[in-house]
Order: sequence, then C-alpha cells, then structure tokens
Amino acid sequence: MPADDTGDRDPRPAPGPVRRGWGYLGALPGAPALAGAPGGVDTPEESAHAGADARARSLTGLALRGRAAGAAVGQPPRTRRGGGRSGAPRRPRGGPRRFLERMRRAWDRPLTAYYLILGSGLLITVLGLVMVYSASMIYALQLSLPSTYFFRKQFLAVVLGTGLLLLASRMPIKLNRALSYPVLVGTVFLMALVQIPGIGRSVNGNQNWIYLGGPFQLQPSEFGKLALILWGADLLARKHDKRLLTQWKHLLVPFVPVALLLLGLIMLGGDMGTAIILTAILFGLLWLAGAPTRLFAGVLAVAGVISFALIKTSENRLSRFACVGAIDLGPDGECWQAVHGIYALASGGWFGSGLGASVEKWGQLPEPHTDFIFAITGEELGLAGTLSVLALFAALGYAGIRVAGRTEDPFVRYAAGGVTTWITVQAVINIGAVLGLLPIAGVPLPLFSYGGSALLPTMFAIGLLIAFAREDPAAKAALAMRRPGVRWKTMRRRVKKRPSGER
Repeated sequence: MPADDTGDRDPRPAPGPVRRGWGYLGALPGAPALAGAPGGVDTPEESAHAGADARARSLTGLALRGRAAGAAVGQPPRTRRGGGRSGAPRRPRGGPRRFLERMRRAWDRPLTAYYLILGSGLLITVLGLVMVYSASMIYALQLSLPSTYFFRKQFLAVVLGTGLLLLASRMPIKLNRALSYPVLVGTVFLMALVQIPGIGRSVNGNQNWIYLGGPFQLQPSEFGKLALILWGADLLARKHDKRLLTQWKHLLVPFVPVALLLLGLIMLGGDMGTAIILTAILFGLLWLAGAPTRLFAGVLAVAGVISFALIKTSENRLSRFACVGAIDLGPDGECWQAVHGIYALASGGWFGSGLGASVEKWGQLPEPHTDFIFAITGEELGLAGTLSVLALFAALGYAGIRVAGRTEDPFVRYAAGGVTTWITVQAVINIGAVLGLLPIAGVPLPLFSYGGSALLPTMFAIGLLIAFAREDPAAKAALAMRRPGVRWKTMRRRVKKRPSGER
C-alpha cells in the first residue's frame, strides 16, 4: 500500500480558475472538488459521476463551439451590441478611407498609365467621330454635298491614324530617335513649300495648306509639332548623357534656333494658334531639361514682346481679344462666333437636347465641326457630355505625366512630356475659347475636331505614349503574364492527358 499523502496537500481551494482542455474549471469554496482537480479526494462513485459530468460538459462545449464556428463561417457578421449605453451598433469597417486606399492602389498599378492612354485616346476619337457627323451634316448640305461628306473623310483619317498609332506603339525607341532628323527635315521642307505661290493654299486667311488633289489638303505645320518633339527629345537626351545641359549654350543651341525657324515659317502663313502650341512645346521641353528660372523669365519676356507686336499689328487678332467674355454680338458682329458658342452651351442644360438636335449648327455658329465642336457637344449632350470629354482629357494628361515621371530614359521623359504638353495645352486653348475665357485661336480640339492633318500626327503621338508606357519594367512583366501563350502553357500543364477515345 502506498503511503497516504493527503495530509501534505493544501486543503484550501485553488486561488482561481484552472485552465483545462475544454474550458475554465474552477473550485468554489465549500463545494466538492472535481475529479482530477487539486484540493480534494474523491470516492470511486464520485469520481465516476464527476468524470461523466466532465465528459458531458466537454461535449456540450464542443457542440456550442462548433455552432459558433459554423455561424461565423456561413452567416454574415453581426454587429456587436453594447458599444454604448444605448446599444447602438458599431460602424462597419471601411468608408471613405478604405475607398481612397483602394483607389490609390489602383492608380499605382503598373498598367494604369497604359490603359488610361489607350482607353481615353480611343474614347475621345470615337466620340469625336460621332460629333463630327452630327455637327457637319447641315454644313455639308448647305454646300450641296452629301450629309456624310465630312464624316467619311474623318473616318478615313481615323483609319489611317489607327495604323500610325499601332506602328508607333510597336516601334522601338532607337528607331524613333533615328527618325527624328528625317521627320524634322521633311517637315521644314513642306512648310517652306507652303509659301511658294501655286503650291500653297490659303484657307480662312492662313497660308498653311498644300493641295494634294481631289478633296484632300495637307497642313504641314501640324506635323511640325511632332517633329519638334522627337528631334528636341533626342537632342536633349544626348546632351543629358554627356552632362552638357548645365551650360546655357548647350541648352539653347541649336534647340531654340530650330524652334524659332519653325515658328517663323508658321507665322509667315499667319497661323497664330499653331505658333502658340509650338511655343508651349518649346517651354515644356526646356522645363523638363532643367532650365533655370532666369532663363525662363528671359525667354518668356522675349516671346511676350513678339506676341504683343504681332497682336497689335493685326485688327483680326485685336478683335479676338476684345471678345473674351463677351455676351453681346458687338456693333459689327465681330463677337458673333464667341457669343453663339456660349448660346450653344447654355441651351444644352444638364443632359442636352439630344444627339443631332442642335440648333446652332443650322448656320448660326461658324465652324461647328472644327474649332467649335465642343459647343455643339455641350448643346446636344449637355453638361454631362462636356464633363465627360474634360475627364477623358484629364486622364490622358495624367497618364502622360506619369509616364514621363517614372521613366529613367531621358528621351522617353522629354518625348512623353512634350506630347503631353502639346495635347493638354491645345485642348485648354480650344475649350477656353469656346467657354469665352480665352481668345479664339483657331486650333482644333485634339482627336475630337474634324481635320485629318491634325488627327494623323496626334494619333501617332498617342502611339508613342503607349509605347513608352509599355517600356516600363513593371508594365512589361504584367503584360508578359497576360499573353495568350503564357496562359495556354499554364493551362496545358495543369490539364491531364486523356485517352484518345475518351471525351
């Protein structure tokens, strides 16, 4: 018989609950101790009853826990009570902060810029086609032409521009840099041909067109924007690699003289609007190259003096400045176009009068399908349509800035920044003129207005932005994972081979 050691045990109950396998089993003062618990001795009958009770309690605890777990998995979470005295439920997690966090993560994805450029460019072009048809049908009938005359020409330009966009999106960067000099030389040659009598043609007082035969004409100054961007980006990138951009002479020469040559050829034809866009591209590239503030102030002062002289010597340009914010036609009707553009926007309301139901395009508003197509859009599609167009241009501008800011290649940075400056500034000038905030400069809305000469280089520039967005290492990896060949190989590895007779 072993020695009885019950006398050495502490007869007092445990100070607190003891953690067991299935819960807290505590000893209460004055109550008999459970089997296996310290602080007491049980008889065999009591031990059997205690063991049965413990097993029953354990099974009950397991069942209750299983029900709780199943409710947690299969049912939606319930709000806790007792958050306060009134028992108001707690606010669910999420809200504006979580939404903003999700948006930030979506914007930071590698392919965000790629899809923004592709999607916004495509939507602007397609919506522009629809509005060109709606805005030009009455003008075509007034000229005794089919109602689809201008639409068919614009559609042909879109088809050709789509080919240029696909070509530019697949061209390597080295080829773009190699073509910059031939494009510049060819553009300068065509812009010089415009000034030769018999070859150049004047449209609306501007000698900037070359007749190609039939209904087709070409405006070389539109290609001058693309030529200046490609050539300037290549020149500045080569000087950046040699660390020469810290010197003023290397920063300005020969970039600024060539830009002034293009500006001079444009101003010989009297196209002030295209000259403003080209000047904006010049300043944008200089800013991206790191030009100091003093240089900007000096060049801007010189450009301001030249612009003031050109405006002061032209009655037409002075009248355009006088019509900024005008609400009256004027004594001689000099503000007719600006005021009727405001009429078109005001009559559109929230959702417009309906596609094709514009009143101002019936001879009231000049150039409804080119410079003032945004006013017809506001009249037929309302504020919702105009805000949609503004949002698409804002997305395109943001994507271009993102491509220029995240690349390590100086050529890509300068070229993407130049294209973004070109499209953004031209859109602001056109829309500002329609809204009466800026003088009418006679520039089309990029990718939206009628005109093949303006559409073709712009779509090529969009293709360049797409190619630059694809060159990002993270975007390359993401696109490589989405190729059909990669998916097919992955699926082929997972699917087991079946016998030839099994279906």
